[in-house]
Amino acid sequence: MTTDQIPNPATVKAAVNIRTAWGMTGLVVFLYVVNFADKAILGIIAQPLKRELGLTSTQIGMVGSLFFLTFTIGGFLAGPINKYMTLRWGLLLLAAMWSVTLLPLVISASIVTLIAGRMVLGFAEGPSSALMHTAAYSWHPPAKRGLPGALLMGSGSIGKILLAPILTAISVTFGWRYAVITLTILGLAWSVCWAIGWREGPFTGRTPKTPHADLVNMEPSVPWRTIFLSRTFVSCCILTIVVYALTTVVLTWLPSYFELGLGYSAMQAGSMFAIPSVIALILMIGSSVTTDRVLLRGGKSRTSRIIVPCIGVFIGGTILAVLPMINVPIVAVAVVSVGYAAVSMAFPLLNAAISEICPPQQIAGTMGVYLAVMAIGGLIAPYATGVIVDNAVSPAVGYGQSFQAIGILAFLAAIVVLIFANPDRDRAAIRGDMP
Repeated sequence: MTTDQIPNPATVKAAVNIRTAWGMTGLVVFLYVVNFADKAILGIIAQPLKRELGLTSTQIGMVGSLFFLTFTIGGFLAGPINKYMTLRWGLLLLAAMWSVTLLPLVISASIVTLIAGRMVLGFAEGPSSALMHTAAYSWHPPAKRGLPGALLMGSGSIGKILLAPILTAISVTFGWRYAVITLTILGLAWSVCWAIGWREGPFTGRTPKTPHADLVNMEPSVPWRTIFLSRTFVSCCILTIVVYALTTVVLTWLPSYFELGLGYSAMQAGSMFAIPSVIALILMIGSSVTTDRVLLRGGKSRTSRIIVPCIGVFIGGTILAVLPMINVPIVAVAVVSVGYAAVSMAFPLLNAAISEICPPQQIAGTMGVYLAVMAIGGLIAPYATGVIVDNAVSPAVGYGQSFQAIGILAFLAAIVVLIFANPDRDRAAIRGDMP
C-alpha cells in the first residue's frame, strides 16, 4: 500500500468531507485567479503604459522577463517556507506582499518603478504556486489530483475570462492606474477570506494535527537529488519550460497582438484575451477529469499524466507553427486560441505527475523547484518576443513568428517527455513502493 492512500473508501470518506475538501480547494483557486490577474495586468495595460512612458516593445518585453527572473528565484523558497511556516501564514504573507507591490507605480509612474514593482511581485509570487498546489493537494489523494490541479492551472483562464474584460474596461474608461488599484483591493479581500476560512487537509505528510491525520501513513523523506535527477522530473521540466514560455507570451503580449497585429480596438483586444482561456479551461478540466477516472480504475500514471498531455502538445504545437501563414484576423485569433489551449492542457497533468513521485511532505519543495525551473520560459520568452516584434516587418509578422517558434519547440520537448518520463517507474525507484 502506498503512503498517500488510506485503507478503504469508507475511511477516506469519513476522514475527508468532500464538501470541505472542495471548499478549501475553491479558496485556493480564488487566490490563483488573483495571482494570474496580477501577472496578466502588464499585458492589459501594456499599450497605454508604453505610450505614457515612451517605451519600446523590447522594453515592455524586458519588464515581462524580469518579472520571471525574480519569480524563478522566489520559487526555490517554497520548500523552506513550507518547512518553517504553515500554509495559512505562508500564503497570507505572500499574497499581502504582492497585493501592494505595484502601488508605487500608481503614485510615480516610471520605467524604474515599473521594473522594481514587477520584480518584487515576481519574487513574492515565485513560491506561491508550489504552496497553492500543496494546499490544494492536501485535500486530495494522488489519484484524484488531476481535477484540482486543472482548476488551479485553469485559474489563469478564469482570471482572463472574468477579470480581463473588467480590468480592460476600467483601464480604458478610468485609466490603467485604477486597474492596478482594483487588483490591490481584490488581493486584500482574498487575504481576509483566507485568514478566516482556511484549514489544512490530511494529505500533507506533516506530523498529524487533526483527528484523522493519523490515517495517512508517514514515510521517510528521500534525498532531494533522487527526485530532481529522475527522468520524469528532468524531462517534464524541459516541456513545462516551453509551455510556460507560451503562457507568458500570452500574458504579456496577446492583447497587443490582437490590437497592433490584427487591428482590433483596445477594448476588443482586452475582451478577446478571454477566448484562448475559455478553450484552455475546457480542455484542462475535461482531460483531468477523464484521466483521474482512468487512474481510479487502475490505469497507469504514464498514460494519464504523460501520454495524454503530450498528445495535446503535439496538436497545439502544430497549430501554432502555421500561425504566420494566416492572414485573416479572426482565423488568426482562432488558431492562436486553439493552439494555446491544446498546449496548456499539459500543465495540470504534468504537475500531478510530479506530485506523485515524491513523498507527501516533500511536495512543496519538489513543486517549488519544478515551478521555478518552469519559470525560465517566462524569463526568456516575453523579452525575445519584444525583440522579434521590434525587428519584424510588421507587428503581425513578429508576433506570428514568436508563436510559431514556441509551437515547434513544444512539439520537440513533448517527444523528449514521451521517451523519458514514467511516473510509475520513478515513483517506485524514489519512494521504494510499487505503483
